[in-house]
Amino acid sequence: MDDFVRNKLTEWGLSQLIPIFEEHEIDEESLYLLNDRKITEMIPKMGPRSKLEERLKMLKEQNTANPETVESSAEGRPSTSDTSDKVKRESDLQDESSQRQSPTRKQRLVIKPGSDSEEIILSDVKNIMRCVSLKIPPQDNKLNNFLKKKISDLKTDKREVVGVFGRTGAGKSSLINAVIGEKDLLPSGDIRACTSVMIKVEANMQNSKYEANIEFITKEEWKDELWFFKNFLGDNADQESDQESDDDCRDIDDKLSALYGEDWKIKSVDDLMNDRYFKEIPEFLLSKRKILTVKTAKELSAKLVRYTRSDPKDGEGEEVKSWYWPLVKCVTIKVPNNDLLKHVTLVDLPGNGDRNKSRDKMWKTVVGSCSTVWIVTEMNRVASEREAWEILESASSFMGNGGQCQHIHFICTKSDLTEDSDDSKEHSAAGVRALILKKNDRAKKEVRGEFSKLKEVKKHFSDGSLKVFTVSSKEFLKQKRLDPDDTEIPKLQKFLQDLNDCHSETLNCVSGARGILSLIQGARRRGGADTKTAVYTVLQQKMRDELDKVRKPMEETNQAFEKCLSEGVEKSKSSCEKALKSVIHPNKSGRGFHKTLKCIVQHDGIHKTTKGKQINLNMKLSSCLTESIDEEFKKTFPNEGKCGPFSGVLNSFSLDTKMMKEKTEYKDVELQLIFLITEEEQIKTKLNKIICDRKKTIYSSLTTTIETNMQKCYDEAKQIEGTDMLNKMRETMVKHVLDPKNVMFQKAKAVMLKQLRDLMNDILKNLEESMQESIELSLKTDGVSIPDVELELVMVKKHYKELKGSPDQEPLI
Repeated sequence: MDDFVRNKLTEWGLSQLIPIFEEHEIDEESLYLLNDRKITEMIPKMGPRSKLEERLKMLKEQNTANPETVESSAEGRPSTSDTSDKVKRESDLQDESSQRQSPTRKQRLVIKPGSDSEEIILSDVKNIMRCVSLKIPPQDNKLNNFLKKKISDLKTDKREVVGVFGRTGAGKSSLINAVIGEKDLLPSGDIRACTSVMIKVEANMQNSKYEANIEFITKEEWKDELWFFKNFLGDNADQESDQESDDDCRDIDDKLSALYGEDWKIKSVDDLMNDRYFKEIPEFLLSKRKILTVKTAKELSAKLVRYTRSDPKDGEGEEVKSWYWPLVKCVTIKVPNNDLLKHVTLVDLPGNGDRNKSRDKMWKTVVGSCSTVWIVTEMNRVASEREAWEILESASSFMGNGGQCQHIHFICTKSDLTEDSDDSKEHSAAGVRALILKKNDRAKKEVRGEFSKLKEVKKHFSDGSLKVFTVSSKEFLKQKRLDPDDTEIPKLQKFLQDLNDCHSETLNCVSGARGILSLIQGARRRGGADTKTAVYTVLQQKMRDELDKVRKPMEETNQAFEKCLSEGVEKSKSSCEKALKSVIHPNKSGRGFHKTLKCIVQHDGIHKTTKGKQINLNMKLSSCLTESIDEEFKKTFPNEGKCGPFSGVLNSFSLDTKMMKEKTEYKDVELQLIFLITEEEQIKTKLNKIICDRKKTIYSSLTTTIETNMQKCYDEAKQIEGTDMLNKMRETMVKHVLDPKNVMFQKAKAVMLKQLRDLMNDILKNLEESMQESIELSLKTDGVSIPDVELELVMVKKHYKELKGSPDQEPLI
């Protein structure tokens, strides 16, 4: 078996067939000769066989429509001929072949975005560029190194994250199972889920197994938690407590009992860290991940129970002594042969952050990376249940200005249930369906009305960001009273299909390859020195002008933020005492509050109650600062579309190389101009990703700076023990916040402004240096020793035209 066949099987998600193909010595030539009968003899299992037959059929059709691809792949790579005569002969043959194609050839060449044909094109282009990279001479010179780096940078990585929020029992697991077509993957029903474990669901692109990758918190983190739990339960045990601290005690009891049984009540922390408690999970002791691999979704679901659920009666057929979910940070489930998950990760998320710092950090990172969020609640609780709305409100700043979320989907589950089952019996099937659909429409109106009232959420999202779905996983599978489309599961599947569309990424990669090959061929050409000099002069001036256009709006934005933050600092100074006391002096009796305040102090200002509500003193103190910049920040870094004074002006940057390419006086450097056109787009794509990432850090810097400043205060309060502990902790915190020498709000302002200036300077520097290097190498370097890639360029140009959807017309660039 050759590399071509091995690469194809891996690309198609059929790497498990590699040993079979090796055994039968299937190379590229024999792959094209395989028919259905031979495939059936070789692969008896219908699942992988059907997939292989379909993929091979499309590959043959693609190569029938592109004869030069078949020709070039006969030796497993593009022709390496350096003689222009041979290239011309092959090009002539291709032209003749093209003329002999049937009239339907044009339709076959129009590639549907997101189709498997795109994968074939991408694979062909990557193979071509891999071979070109090997042909570049090993000499260590600027052009050779530049070309190799550019080829290695050609990527089509795409990963969309969909965060799924909702209380336990709302139907999240059933929803995910139905949408991705895996009925038995995530356990649902009456089994109690652990609300602290994050579960990611994505595609297994390596083999046909179901896998789970289990990541644990560290031993040190668990030991710290044990110390805190023990102290929390033991301190002031004789004092009165309130409902909230009683709930926290029960939560701790549940967590420790799950792992240790009754042992935790009589053992010391050091005893509880003994290896014998973790003998079934040595990965925890070694700070490694545990991998579970099985053949079916049902098997995986059974094995995962101990790591994600908290029902002692559930398990693999017998009562389980130890449950490991208290130690789990995240579980990543990998599902084979699932196109909906190819470029999408679904994440079942806790409602908000976590007491554990590493879990909390991961939660913020994942929520900040979500392009879409699903808020799941039961249909019959849509108006009365506050938890779903509270989740949305508490997470909105992490998703909006602090993230990249564009879509909020409010999903009402169990929509097939009618309000009065006796009433529904009196109606025909059509009547019941009409009742359900009417109720669903009413629920959608209620949700939209409620959403419009959420002031905190509306700071980050417009009404257009919201879509409401009324779904029934049960009816989607059984279809007793509703059609599949009525359940709206197909709408969510279509949404995931659209998220999986990699057309723009594929086109960007193929365009980049076309640009690199154009640069190589252009560098081989002799003459045109005067034209190169003229173009170089024009581009230098144009670069200066365009950089000024980028710089000016960014500087104006920095000035706007300076004004907003100055106002925020003054408001923070005047209201910080009130903000602090709203947390440390809540409007309830002090009975038992010492335990809650101890939790807040112990976890550096953050405490998550058992009811899921998060108390965050750092965010409370920084709230006036964030409120002062929220509107300006949303305008500057919008999640919808690439506009605003950073991404917007960057996208409008242009050296007018497209226009120059059309001028006859610049014909000698046409190939170099094609490279510069593609390079400009590549750089802007890269910088837009940097803006998206950096803006999250910039937005969170206000709270992060406050948290850093408050650390000294928290450390002092942690040491307080004995009588009157509550008042002493309060006094310590008030004294720190109101100290006239404390300039934490001014510092937070300075940190954010510096990060904004740094981003502006980095964009300008990166843009100028990258384009300058490309211009220099295009117009001031001759590549005498680099290979002839004319045939490869012809092939990649054809693929580029196919992706653009205009096979008989020259593309725009």
